[in-house]
Amino acid sequence: MKALVTGGTGFIGSHLVEALLHRGVQVRCLVRKRSDLSWLEGLPVEMVHGDCHDRVSLAEAVKGVDQVFHLAGVTKAIEEKTYFEVNALGTENLIHACLENNPHLQKFVYLSSQAAAGPCQNGGRKKESDRCEPVSAYGHSKRMAEEFALAHAHEIPLLILRPCAVYGPRDRDIYAFFKLLSKRVKPCLLGGEQHISLCYVQDIIQAILLASETEESNGRIFFLSDGQDYRLDEVGDIFAEAMGVNPLCIRVPEWMIFGIASFSEYISRISGKPPLLNRGKVEEMIQKNWVCDITQARTLLGFRPQYSLSEGAKLTYEWYRKEKWL
Repeated sequence: MKALVTGGTGFIGSHLVEALLHRGVQVRCLVRKRSDLSWLEGLPVEMVHGDCHDRVSLAEAVKGVDQVFHLAGVTKAIEEKTYFEVNALGTENLIHACLENNPHLQKFVYLSSQAAAGPCQNGGRKKESDRCEPVSAYGHSKRMAEEFALAHAHEIPLLILRPCAVYGPRDRDIYAFFKLLSKRVKPCLLGGEQHISLCYVQDIIQAILLASETEESNGRIFFLSDGQDYRLDEVGDIFAEAMGVNPLCIRVPEWMIFGIASFSEYISRISGKPPLLNRGKVEEMIQKNWVCDITQARTLLGFRPQYSLSEGAKLTYEWYRKEKWL
């Protein structure tokens, strides 16, 4: 078995590469010339230079592989158009490369995002059959990528996974929350309760591998989480407990976060680096319900989350400390 992994140098992708190698799968990674290869160092992986933004560069990458795991994408960008060029058009380019150069491909697994579906507006849990209502440019780009993929579901054996917020070793997004907690600060938005879904990275890897093995019909979409519904302040408490700290809850109004995001975007345009926080991310942050329903993944994929939030938080914190991130 031979697999191509895009985004293999990233947080989730590098964990997937390790899991595939552990299973005896030959792994080929699509990498850009400027990619940081730290997480792949020392692994028996074939590297192919290319970019999902450049369809011509993808031909050699997809030839001869049995499975494609498409995890590459951008979550931060200076300009909104970058999300669509990379996340949406990049996915379309990769699918066309497979159709043109690998007609016998056994499975194409696309890792999308809960952001593509948007928050749940009815107070329940978002289901795959619910209307998609993304609230950020990132979410819209991931939904567009899903639509490009689904348009070819009759030509290529593909499945789409929509993970919620994912945390674990090597993550740099939720890491910012751990960093604040390490300074004894727990930020909380003013207003009503917020509910979210979370999932430890190794459970996401389990789901990706299950998706690669299933005989389920093409074009299926699956939400992924640990199956629980968390209040945002509860998440902070669980993380703080894992770290052994007693932080002070700081209530922050929405206008202040939007102001910080606007300033961050301004600095980004000057520095040429993507902002740590933008207004699209804030639009996501202020939504009241980011809870998804994983019944379909449980039933059709056999997905069984193994890590509780408290256990995952401890493992993540221990890794941050070991790597001197905290």
